Amino acid sequence: MSGIFCKRNTTVYPNALFCEAEGLGRLSNGLKTAGVESVRVPEVVRVDESTLEITAIEPARIDDCALEALGEGLAALHRLPQSMYGWHGGNYIGLSPQPNCWAESWGEFFVQNRLRYQVSRVRASGVRNRFEGILDQCDDTLIRWLNEHCDHPSLLHGDLWSGNVLFDREGPWLIDPAIYCGDREADLAMTEMFGGFGAAFYRAYDRTFRRTSVYEQKRDIYNLYHYLNHYNLFGSSYQWGCERGFVAMQELCMRTA
Repeated sequence: MSGIFCKRNTTVYPNALFCEAEGLGRLSNGLKTAGVESVRVPEVVRVDESTLEITAIEPARIDDCALEALGEGLAALHRLPQSMYGWHGGNYIGLSPQPNCWAESWGEFFVQNRLRYQVSRVRASGVRNRFEGILDQCDDTLIRWLNEHCDHPSLLHGDLWSGNVLFDREGPWLIDPAIYCGDREADLAMTEMFGGFGAAFYRAYDRTFRRTSVYEQKRDIYNLYHYLNHYNLFGSSYQWGCERGFVAMQELCMRTA
């Protein structure tokens, strides 16, 4: 690692980089509290409305040792219980606003602040109305089921796909968070959205904090949030992921209603 990396604000939101800087700081503090030294977060050197300066990372080859360090470190972070679900204020997921509040119910928070918010942004009225109808039919059952299968609020990266984890010769770094407190398996679900982090990562995570028996059922529902966001940002090529998520939701509700 050497030097400074300068990130420009490419959004229309003047506080976007301030939210990102806060997320980096909270992740760093969370990892330190969890006793994790093998997963690191860039230090914020300076931030204003247009520019975020952080420590630069010199990329290196990814191997199983680095993936194991990432899995163990993330699991240790997730094991630390937080006081409530949500976050103290809104932030951003990629180029989109991410509304937050504090909540005692994980299911209620996820349905209202993640799924319903993104569905409300769907521009095609027919698609939006159909998705809203499914949520109306399933939300009570889904909220109850998510609450039953969440251990505790965990500090989440929030946007944990492979592009937001970098590796240098000493191991993994977390960048570009969309931070909030929620079900840890929402973070894990997103790691699989674009191909996964490799078997070594998941083995190491499970050794430290095993995934629940219903993780695979959760995965499509949690990733529905990200597919809706991508659909709203980039168009119809992501609609199939939204449809799959809503089918998974309907199947869950029929089994558990």
